[in-house]
Amino acid sequence: MNEIQLKYGCNPNQKPSRVFMKDGSSLPFEVLNGTPGYINLLDAFNSWQLVKEVKEATGHVAAASFKHVSPAGAAIDVPLDDTMKKVYFVDDDISLTPMATAYIRARGADRMSSFGDFAALSDECDVATAKYLSTLVSDGIIAPSYSDEALEILKQKKRGSYCIIKIDPDYEAAPLETKDVFGITFEQGHNNVKTTKELFSNIVTEKKELSEAALNDMILANIILKYTQSNSVCYVKDGQAIGIGAGQQSRIHCTRLAGDKADKWFLRQSPKALSLPFKSDVRRPDRDNTIDVYLSDDYMDVLADGRWENFFTEKPEPMTREERAEWIKNLDNVTLGSDAFIPFSDNIERAHRSGVKYVAEAGGSKNDQSVIDACNEFGMVMAFTGLRLFHH
Repeated sequence: MNEIQLKYGCNPNQKPSRVFMKDGSSLPFEVLNGTPGYINLLDAFNSWQLVKEVKEATGHVAAASFKHVSPAGAAIDVPLDDTMKKVYFVDDDISLTPMATAYIRARGADRMSSFGDFAALSDECDVATAKYLSTLVSDGIIAPSYSDEALEILKQKKRGSYCIIKIDPDYEAAPLETKDVFGITFEQGHNNVKTTKELFSNIVTEKKELSEAALNDMILANIILKYTQSNSVCYVKDGQAIGIGAGQQSRIHCTRLAGDKADKWFLRQSPKALSLPFKSDVRRPDRDNTIDVYLSDDYMDVLADGRWENFFTEKPEPMTREERAEWIKNLDNVTLGSDAFIPFSDNIERAHRSGVKYVAEAGGSKNDQSVIDACNEFGMVMAFTGLRLFHH
């Protein structure tokens, strides 16, 4: 098959719609269940490239959680400790296989953005991953293969309409790609640049020590940014994205957005957040939203009399702005990646408040020295990659 008719394009009024191979060859994927939409497929193919590249670059099983053609999260299979199992609401009956662990981390870092995601797995979807996915609101999944039992579990989602895509892991895109905008055809070479350890060898700060873990985080950040709508900035720690700022016209707004998400990820690990006394009948999405509000300046929206009773068995104490700031001081050894050069030192100052110790960016700004000076002031290690990764 070299063509699939779609219900509509980005929006219901954009008809007709289809995906096809211009050279007449067979499509490199198979729809095993459900009916994918236009945006589903954009999410699927971008997320698949991301996890495939991460696996090739790190040797680790990788997973991603995509929404609106940008990752909400991505991660490799670093084991979860007991605290993170609680943060990610991992039930006792879920077996933490490498593939399940990678997806749990990818999905769990920014649960608000991952709601209704498209999941991508670098390796076969096993039963453990399928069982975890079965408990979540998700639009679909792409993977190179599925175990028989995992496939049957996933087919039950969304009343049997869950989108399941099997991708040919050996498929390589054509060297040239085209895109029509306003009836005008654009052509460019496919972005097949590879992220390797050597890319981060040009360390421009006074501090030069780059641990193996930090180097892996730089690799992960770089690949994530390659498939994120620009401008984009990514915070990574211990093999997972903890904050992604995508699609902002100003880089400092990317840095603030991603930093705020990283802070929220870390705040969810605080004793107050972990001990919130939720009622047993509160749904997962409502619980996630309640935690998000509780850990913000708007906490009275869920703690006011007449409101807290909807979520909790007893009224929790608020986590004040001062308490949150004090807890965030413990966040450390975070890596910051940027899809292009960082133009001003305010990005570094904001990143410092979220525990950033390592920075990877393209370099090439007239203001590079100011950014380097800021990194030196905060004891950071920064590498210039010389590689811009705009994605539109």
